[in-house]
Amino acid sequence: MKKILLTFAVAALMLFFAACDKTNDGYGRLIVNITDAPFPIDMVESAEVTITKLEIRKAGDCVREDTCSFKVIWEGSETFNLLDLRNGVVAKLADIEIPEGEYDLLRLYVDKANLKVKDGDTYTVKVPGGSRSGIKVFINPLVLVEEGLTTEMLLDFDLSNSFVVQGNMHSPAGIKGFIFKPVIRAANNATAGRLEGTVKDAEGVALKDVAIDIRQGDEIVSSAISDDNGNFALLGLPCGTYSLTATKEGFKTLEMEEIIITKGNRKTLNLELTLEE
Repeated sequence: MKKILLTFAVAALMLFFAACDKTNDGYGRLIVNITDAPFPIDMVESAEVTITKLEIRKAGDCVREDTCSFKVIWEGSETFNLLDLRNGVVAKLADIEIPEGEYDLLRLYVDKANLKVKDGDTYTVKVPGGSRSGIKVFINPLVLVEEGLTTEMLLDFDLSNSFVVQGNMHSPAGIKGFIFKPVIRAANNATAGRLEGTVKDAEGVALKDVAIDIRQGDEIVSSAISDDNGNFALLGLPCGTYSLTATKEGFKTLEMEEIIITKGNRKTLNLELTLEE
């Protein structure tokens, strides 16, 4: 799903710290975008979250949990449909000058969440603590804001793991509700790369709704689902070596190893799936 750039883009949010012409001494500019990781979109018509505040913590400013000092970098009320934020689409949430230094934690306040399935039913999902104490999103590696420069960050909102289906997820009529357990990844674009490409069958026909997972070891780092033209994009990937799987019902699972992502670069992979025998 689309990821949200903070700019908010599903399965991620993106934060920008970019160069600016005018800044106060000792300050740099921060832009936050949001995006989303994949979700079984064949069942869901919309997946909306309403964000009311975003805070950031400077590394080293917290001796004990109850003494942590956070800076508000955005406040208001903005609703995002996470299904609109897939395959490289992002939405900006924050753009602000903040004191230079390293930052290690974001706190995201979500007021409400609503999911509408394609049979017309809409489910309002409770957000435990999200509107009061905020949802903690650790930044690893730390993001560095430098004086006079702009830094970009991505918040990847993993929709499929954040909204747990109650009932039978294989049929809209079988869905009884959702439990909200937010899974959000913060990526520093200064140290991250991007993977994109297309998925086709052996005849060269574009394949939509192919689930693409990229892993390090047994951990899924990010996911995407190909669109109507077979295109996919994974943003904010930390530099390193990954493995990839591409799956679609009726086709053999494609597995690839030794996919190298380097910081600041865009890697393109064109995938081909073959029919099951």
